[in-house]
Amino acid sequence: MSVTDAHRPVVLDRREGPFGEVVLRERGDDFEIIANGCFLMDTSDGRSERLLIDAALAALPAGRPGPSVLIGGLGVGFSLVRAAAEPRWGRITVVEREQAIVDWHLGGPLGRVSGRALADPRTEILRTDLVTHLHTATERYDALCLDIDNGPGWTVTEGNENLYSPLGLAACRARLTPGGVLAVWSAQPSADFEQALRNAGFHAVRTEEVAVARGVPDVVHLALRDH
Repeated sequence: MSVTDAHRPVVLDRREGPFGEVVLRERGDDFEIIANGCFLMDTSDGRSERLLIDAALAALPAGRPGPSVLIGGLGVGFSLVRAAAEPRWGRITVVEREQAIVDWHLGGPLGRVSGRALADPRTEILRTDLVTHLHTATERYDALCLDIDNGPGWTVTEGNENLYSPLGLAACRARLTPGGVLAVWSAQPSADFEQALRNAGFHAVRTEEVAVARGVPDVVHLALRDH
């Protein structure tokens, strides 16, 4: 096999669902998820997905026992794996609307990434739409770690825009315990989104960056709910 062949993506599965097409590809030693023709994520790095979890935990008030975390988007599993590797987290809830992605983890190739984390007794997978869950759920979480798009200004499907609207951010705030933290992954920083968080009543708004080899850094937007 030539070097070119080794880096040519191979489609492992392709599904049509209620939100469009999702594809799992293998490229060399890595897996890629493509949604509606838009590259979402792969297993080549994962630093920013892990930062999403670490930064949220670090932002929580000290001394909070067994904080609960909701992870919005299962993806390739890096955020879940990071949370399950940290004994300080209590309940770990993952919301994923795409049955295909859940299948790729529970009985498919991505299980080699997330298998141990999925078997963790703290972990629960909810097969539902994140925006719907935030608006209809009654339970609260100490941290919301959301990674369902390429950022507030680069959504995968049109309905996801509601998450970053004033009503969507109000729903996020309602799902947080007092002093809880909202962490939102993005492929680029956004001063407009930072202001939207402040307008929605969050405080201590800040952005952490993950440097990339070329181009704009990945970021995690962080904001706290008041006590």
